[in-house]
Amino acid sequence: LALRTFFQERMPGPGDAADVVIVDTANGDAVRRLDRSRGWNPQQGTMFYWNPAASRSQFFFNDRDEATGKVFTVLYDVVARRRVREYRFDDTPVATGGVAQRGVRFLALNYGRLARLRRVTGYPGAHDYTGDALHPADDGIHMVDVASGARQLLVSYRRLADLVRTVRPDVDRKALFINHTLWSRDDSHIYFYVRAEFDTPAERIDIPCTIRPDGTGLTMHEHIGGHPEWRDGTHLIGVKDNRQVVYDIASRRVVDTLGAPEVFPQPGGDIALSPDGGWLVNGHSLRGINGYTVLSLADGTWARTPDMSRGAYTSGELRIDGAPAWNRSGDAFLFPGLDPKDGTRQMFMTRIVSQRPAP
Repeated sequence: LALRTFFQERMPGPGDAADVVIVDTANGDAVRRLDRSRGWNPQQGTMFYWNPAASRSQFFFNDRDEATGKVFTVLYDVVARRRVREYRFDDTPVATGGVAQRGVRFLALNYGRLARLRRVTGYPGAHDYTGDALHPADDGIHMVDVASGARQLLVSYRRLADLVRTVRPDVDRKALFINHTLWSRDDSHIYFYVRAEFDTPAERIDIPCTIRPDGTGLTMHEHIGGHPEWRDGTHLIGVKDNRQVVYDIASRRVVDTLGAPEVFPQPGGDIALSPDGGWLVNGHSLRGINGYTVLSLADGTWARTPDMSRGAYTSGELRIDGAPAWNRSGDAFLFPGLDPKDGTRQMFMTRIVSQRPAP
């Protein structure tokens, strides 16, 4: 799955639809357009997720109503070549921010609010039903049942403000937003960031939290970088003291370190764990380039890709982050980059090849 656009030098506006396409790898990588989306941005795309309940044919993506600007989530069937469902909530327009590993439910966010408070993670011009409220009681992390379409508010900004106030009393004058809603691999916990004034370091609130899907267990945690990844159970992979570490949310402490110091050029970069948990890929973005280091968690062997230029897209709303994404078999990953021939953003793939000594 991919988005296809015809510009890359600015953020999209309400009228800038991107093509939702599928790349047919069994047919010479032919690109076929399936649909269009007005709910996307360069950093996060349109939040594509294959539907775990029908993973060979159905996927989710975000869109927005052209007339009202209200965001919603689409469930699309590749075989039927149509939208089989739209999840619209007129009074509280939200769209997916993460599908549960086993399907059944997805988390949803107000992308209009995100566009107002951290533009790079929202959809500029999208309807924001919260207005100028700092800690609305009717917005936060929402949860949607895939089968019934029922929506419930998992945790509100008002509740999060009450939690954060114990360590940041200045929250009372700051508008909160949420980034990076991540389901654990067993769907028992959700990890996310409570943020405010993110682009002003001296005023920034940036607090990682976890919560259970039933709304219990809301807990603040030590900051372990901006791009963590779930490993197993209550363990997350993150960064501390410039090392890639494993953090346990139950004990709230670092319990392991991954890789020798020389393995990862930027432990705080984008990371992704292969579906079988055997490989960790870390994307580093340094001095205008992106590169990737792959570590075997079984034996500690590692390899690094050649560096690729990010051109002028090194910071700000249009930057090209590492953002690796594994295939289902765990032997290759996709990543974004610039085509050296024409300077356009494209998708690239790296495959893991095991080299065994000759007998």
